Amino acid sequence: MERIILTGDRPTGKLHLGHYVGSLKNRVKLQEDPDNKVFVMIADQQALTDNAKNPEKVQQNLLEVALDYLAVGLDPKRTTIFVQSQIPQLPELTMYYLNLVTVARLQRNPTVKSEILEKGFNQSIPAGFFMYPVSQAADITAFKATHVPVGEDQKPMVEQTREVARDFNRTYGEDVLIEPDIILPPKGQGRLVGIDGKGKMSKSLNNGIYLSDSPEEIQKKIMKMYTDPNHVRVEDPGQVEGNVVFTYLDVFDDDKEKVQQLKDQYRQGGLGDVKIKRYLNDVLQEKLKPIRERRERFAQDREAVLEILKEGSLKAEAVAAQTLAEVKEAMGINYFN
Repeated sequence: MERIILTGDRPTGKLHLGHYVGSLKNRVKLQEDPDNKVFVMIADQQALTDNAKNPEKVQQNLLEVALDYLAVGLDPKRTTIFVQSQIPQLPELTMYYLNLVTVARLQRNPTVKSEILEKGFNQSIPAGFFMYPVSQAADITAFKATHVPVGEDQKPMVEQTREVARDFNRTYGEDVLIEPDIILPPKGQGRLVGIDGKGKMSKSLNNGIYLSDSPEEIQKKIMKMYTDPNHVRVEDPGQVEGNVVFTYLDVFDDDKEKVQQLKDQYRQGGLGDVKIKRYLNDVLQEKLKPIRERRERFAQDREAVLEILKEGSLKAEAVAAQTLAEVKEAMGINYFN
């Protein structure tokens, strides 16, 4: 049975290891299943909801995100990669859906509430940002997505999409829209902590290792990683829990037996921070080298990358246009057909 997958990212910066662990690796796996039809959206309109006065940030990063997608192995022949702003049906669907959602419901959305606090909007919330859960519902339903991969923090957004689809079908008496299911990351594969150990890896916190980083940049960031502040001398027993170096080794080193040996040695004393950081550097350099090399190859012909985005957007628009036609038919506003 075919599954239609929709996912994507806001182009507000290059993608980092947190994106790779949390979503990109899984997208590559999803496209390998012949039963999956995968759409990956570069959500530039959503990025503008809180960057409207800094559009250059979005414009400059759109191509960077596309390069990161291609670098990790997303294949335009198996995955439709498209640009949100190039699909004119999406804002029209958003307008129809807004009439089915109350302001009070948007205010109760936990994801919106937390992001309003995080961005410090207070009472100066851009209207576009406030209603972006409805825009996201349009994105998902336009492609009849049956499954949406998200992190735990985005579950309320998909639930609101399900509500919109349910309310639309009930109001207009036809099962036009699909209520999507959520695909959560595998257990233990949530958000990757930043190199400072203070929270998730984030562009805004400047605590990330990027897929496009040079070998020198990667090594420099690893050497700055938070470890155990009480592990002053090599011979001191060290704490593994909360130690970012070991967190990364758990995620990226395939030799789990070796990692366990290092943990045991670190806990007992006799293993220095510099030594384990050098070991992690070797692991990450090996993992990221093919990704970086693919990215550099694609970056040499940016016009070809733009053509991939154009072709994907045209393909996505055809699908969204069909859904919009069905929506207008159900609503009885296709007056001249």
